[in-house]
Amino acid sequence: MDMSLGSLLGARPTSAYRPRFDAVGRWLLDLAGPDAEAEACVFTNVAPGSIEIVRPWVEALRNVGFAVFAKPKTSEDSDVDDDMLAHIDLRAGEGKLRHVVVASGDGRAFKEPLEKLVDTATDVTVIGFREYAGFALASEVISFLDLEDIDGVFREPLPRVSLDTLPDEGAWLPPFRSLRSLLDRR
Repeated sequence: MDMSLGSLLGARPTSAYRPRFDAVGRWLLDLAGPDAEAEACVFTNVAPGSIEIVRPWVEALRNVGFAVFAKPKTSEDSDVDDDMLAHIDLRAGEGKLRHVVVASGDGRAFKEPLEKLVDTATDVTVIGFREYAGFALASEVISFLDLEDIDGVFREPLPRVSLDTLPDEGAWLPPFRSLRSLLDRR
């Protein structure tokens, strides 16, 4: 989600544009209803040298009520997608799973397994950014909700201008990185 948000903004997100997980948690509880058991989990890779950057975020998530599955990023193949799918399978196997909410734009990893869940009478919602969740938007069985449409997730409206949302008068699309970064690759 962080990478998608950074790409959307064209820069590292400031605090005004960081999602508030307490708002996501309240939305999840409302979605589950007063009598349902809700579980909120975040799956994250921890790159070498980033522990002190990731630690405050992980502690904040845990303080809000989210469980966090953290895994060292030791190679390109050490993503948490398979762990996330295994957890969903575990919960589905327990027979109590009624609705799964996934925050991911990774259609390669999630489209087919999530669509199969729908076949077992489990509702599936993908939350994320419409610019990066094409697989969910295109699916006939997966629901999609843009994170910005959940009350209180962002303190400020995201400065979203894309080819899909151009105003009639046109708009400047900022570069994703400095032109100077071309010199850094030498």
